[in-house]
Amino acid sequence: MTTAFVLKGYPRLSETFIAQEILALERRGLDIHIVSLRHPTDRHTHPVHAEISAPVLYLPEYLYQEPKRVLCAWWKIRKRKGYAEARKVWLKDLMRDRTPNRIRRFGQALVLAAELEGRIDRLHFHFLHTPASVTRYAAMMLGLPWSGSAHAKDIWTISDWEKREKLAAMDWLSTCTGVGADHLRDLAEPNPEKVCLDYHGLDLARFPHTETDRPRRDGSDPSDPVRLISVGRAVAKKGYPDLLTALSKIPQNLQWRLTHIGGGAEREALKRQAEEIGIADRVEWLGAQPQQTVLNRLRQSDLFVLASKIADDGDRDGLPNVLMEAQSQGLAVLSTAVSAVPELILDGETGALVQPGDVPALTAALAQLIADPDLRDQYGAAGEARVRTAFDAAVCITGMAQRFGLPEDPKGSGKRNPSESDKAAACG
Repeated sequence: MTTAFVLKGYPRLSETFIAQEILALERRGLDIHIVSLRHPTDRHTHPVHAEISAPVLYLPEYLYQEPKRVLCAWWKIRKRKGYAEARKVWLKDLMRDRTPNRIRRFGQALVLAAELEGRIDRLHFHFLHTPASVTRYAAMMLGLPWSGSAHAKDIWTISDWEKREKLAAMDWLSTCTGVGADHLRDLAEPNPEKVCLDYHGLDLARFPHTETDRPRRDGSDPSDPVRLISVGRAVAKKGYPDLLTALSKIPQNLQWRLTHIGGGAEREALKRQAEEIGIADRVEWLGAQPQQTVLNRLRQSDLFVLASKIADDGDRDGLPNVLMEAQSQGLAVLSTAVSAVPELILDGETGALVQPGDVPALTAALAQLIADPDLRDQYGAAGEARVRTAFDAAVCITGMAQRFGLPEDPKGSGKRNPSESDKAAACG
């Protein structure tokens, strides 16, 4: 079976979990053709991208840029049996969502259908908003089955009517958090079984255990401050204004330095905030970086911090892979009890959680962990043990591989494939 994976953009540094999934399914035997709605913008790629063998089809990002291509696609597809029904569904969607993006989705679906006709047997999307719409229209035009994966922003920022109709029309949907699965199952009635929980997990071969002997920094030495690190895009849901504010309120006798890795539209605003509150000289901004650089920095750090929250538009994290990456290196983690983060981090056992948006609590937790290397070691060891036993990507891919009709991975045959009721290790 050849399956077209429809992605918003490829390759992307912030979507390692998608590349990891594609590579794992390729290695299980799935023939994949990647379809990208946008061209790449990141300067770097991860090693996993070089290992993926799937060809990539880039659709027109904007229809006016390639009008001949779109017109030729329409001419080819217009007389297919499924075209009229796809157009009918699209027009119904357009009446409820009168945006240029909705028009672009239909044009991209035409190009996808025309250029991959006869070359694919199934379509599978990543993200329930734009990629799912393009996939749905194209699948109808070609009369093919379709499925998909939902993650975070796409679940929480589109209308319920759109989620309900897509869930009713597709074969099955994978999602990567228990909280997301519960929400989508309510919308999938009377067929909640269509929604499957598949944690991404972590490719532990890329994040091997290391015997890092971290110095016993406790914030008392100005020449050797506690090294904090945060990896994430500078967007509202990551809570970086809260983190900077909390850091500015830490007692002056505690010495620390923060490294931020990630791109994002709010980076310059965050730099200005750091200047205004007097901590700019203690914050290092590295921008987006390849995986090996991130890994090296994690090993050099004392505490990972991510202050995720629900943005004003409803956008929120799912289960950020960076938390698993940090814990895989025995690094203590401080985050917030938002979305699926508590499905990974057990507060007071494998890390520390505060309520999202609670700056005083975040300040207190930072101060405690900066001053207490023993507590950091305790959280680091417990967090790594949990990730390596409960969030192994080789196990977590099993449910999805089965739905694609792939055979069991003989290399993983001896590993435990836990049930979904086991929240510590639910993979499918």
